[in-house]
Amino acid sequence: MWVEKYRPRSLDDIRDQDEIIRRLKRFVEAKAMPHCLFAGPPGTGKTTAALCLAHDMFGERFHEAFMELNASDARGIDVIRTTVKEFARAASISGLPFKILVLDEADNMTADAQHAMRRTMERYTQTCRFILCANYSGRIIEPIQSRCAIFRFTPLADEVVANFLMEIAGREGVKIGEGGLEAIVRVAAGDMRKAINTLQAAASMDKPVDEETVYSVLGLAKPGEVEELMEKTLSGRIDEARRILRSMLWSQGVSGLDLLKQIYHHMLDMDLPSDLKVDLVDTVGEVEYRLSQGADEEIQLTALLAKLSSKGASS
Repeated sequence: MWVEKYRPRSLDDIRDQDEIIRRLKRFVEAKAMPHCLFAGPPGTGKTTAALCLAHDMFGERFHEAFMELNASDARGIDVIRTTVKEFARAASISGLPFKILVLDEADNMTADAQHAMRRTMERYTQTCRFILCANYSGRIIEPIQSRCAIFRFTPLADEVVANFLMEIAGREGVKIGEGGLEAIVRVAAGDMRKAINTLQAAASMDKPVDEETVYSVLGLAKPGEVEELMEKTLSGRIDEARRILRSMLWSQGVSGLDLLKQIYHHMLDMDLPSDLKVDLVDTVGEVEYRLSQGADEEIQLTALLAKLSSKGASS
């Protein structure tokens, strides 16, 4: 996996999170740190920053004083009472008096597990420091947040993602064709992990990575097709729009939820009256909820096109 192959090994190698890295380097210099909460969107470097911090803090043998658990797999109270507690209370054999335990995707922990974690963090703070990584910090209970230094990661800049992808492509001998890089950066939306995985998947097609290849391996509709779908819908040509929709869903295998997100983003970029755009976004939100609850994709998206068509015709 290229994600692991090109994962930074030191805080100096992490890109586009300068303020966070500056704060973490202070911990390394002081050889001391508090409990931490790393919050932010996926693929922005939270887990990598925790690994690099441990590496810079303990050196090459950092695994002797480091443990990583994925809380989405081990999310119950029993794990906190056994695995986490046993690791936290054991004395460190490194040159520092504490170890580091990383709980990835901590926002998936149950409420009971989080309350047990709070007590464990409080009781074994001399021998263990906790780093909790979460996509949604609001799902972490307040008593844990108050015990942690909070670091908020932001989506990576497009140029940073593009430059790193070109660096990987050069090392791997991957040819990037017309529009390929821009397409990957667009769909990644600041998620470096998604960008690298997309590049690797597209490169496996044994041809230059162009826009068509990128959207094909991701199972997404091309922006031009979404634009055509919206143009026909808002101009009242609902039958033509429905034929395009059915082609996307059944011939191309595009996911209904993915297509809905593409429609949403394209809609925001369209030159439409503000009141109409508000109505359309509200309608998209209703359909998204129904799809997330298991409703039929074709029926819901066709209903969406009908509503968009009627709203567009009346504007």
